[in-house]
Amino acid sequence: MSHNEETPGDGACDRYRRERPGPESQQPAELGPEGMYEAAERLCRTAVGDGPREASAARTVGRIAETLADTRSRDCVTFAVDLVSRLLPGGAMSPGDSDRLLRSVAAKLVKAQHLRDIEPLFGELPDGGLGPAVELRACLLGELALIGSGTGRRSLDAYAEKLRELGHPLARLPGTRLDVEHRFAVRVRGLGSIKTAKQLRSRFPEVASTDGGVVAGRGAGEARDDGRASAAARPFRAGGWAREPEARFFTLPSPLAPDDFGISFLKELPLRCLEGEGSRRGSALACATTPDDVLNELFSASYVGGVTGHGQGGAYARLYAWESLYALMGLPAGVPLLEAVRRAADHRWLRFMAFTDWFHHDTSDLAFAVLDPDRTRVAVLAASDTDVDRDGLG
Repeated sequence: MSHNEETPGDGACDRYRRERPGPESQQPAELGPEGMYEAAERLCRTAVGDGPREASAARTVGRIAETLADTRSRDCVTFAVDLVSRLLPGGAMSPGDSDRLLRSVAAKLVKAQHLRDIEPLFGELPDGGLGPAVELRACLLGELALIGSGTGRRSLDAYAEKLRELGHPLARLPGTRLDVEHRFAVRVRGLGSIKTAKQLRSRFPEVASTDGGVVAGRGAGEARDDGRASAAARPFRAGGWAREPEARFFTLPSPLAPDDFGISFLKELPLRCLEGEGSRRGSALACATTPDDVLNELFSASYVGGVTGHGQGGAYARLYAWESLYALMGLPAGVPLLEAVRRAADHRWLRFMAFTDWFHHDTSDLAFAVLDPDRTRVAVLAASDTDVDRDGLG
């Protein structure tokens, strides 16, 4: 559903005004939390099994739940959670829209509400299922971790432990933000999307081209791994970036000299994002970067979302960022995050830019390459976003 889409059919607040006695001039804002909840509850009850009307009702109820979650009060917490985890018509939303709604409500609750009003939601542990109620609470714990709240509280810690027992994907993440995650969801004035070579050079040290890099690049062989590629690209796919990301992996017959890991090496790899390099004004360049820079960009890709996509909320944006970083380093999922941080420091990381037709040179362009500690394996990830018509993009 686009951000500007109007919900067809009856709105919950319109139905509420018709079915409940009151002044005809009563506005939705005047209903208050209880009135909005009652309107949504009626809509859930009366629209069940009515096909398109049920889908319309689900969208309306979802927006009411988001509004309640964003309105500070203990009642609003209770009402918003009840709407999305119990009352929303089952099957009325696509899995993607349902996930987005749960993540959005969780993010709004953590941002707008007092922790003391959220904590009672964790009074009962899940009894084995991973339905909407459990999923919402898992997202809440993930959002709380990003703002440094929630740990040390018995009910929340017990719920997090139960999620680990149940194998919930978010449960593998620490309950507190790691130092390497210090830039997650933090806006730094003057630091926006890098669009020009001058901006890239001003923020990161450029790596010089070498003849050795050319020779080594020509000897690289591709190591296809679809599962690993999918994990690496997931932040961009989840966020709805316009261009299908390119995630590729290569092996070298002998260790690459550290100074040869630069743009001259990358240009010799059979990368789609570098095809026709030089067809646009300017030339490609590569700069040395750090794991936290890469991790933050991966997080932002799904947290903010693409121009025509949706943000995924902090909990899942964090998970997707780490899964992508693991894929770029070729780490098994069982490696603890702190161990992954240690190993990331032993890799070499590049951020590169190329003036080719593959990149849109519009909203956002990102491209990274990583060399493993043995200097025989290279991973490349590139993505691009734009607000132009997506037809024909790939």
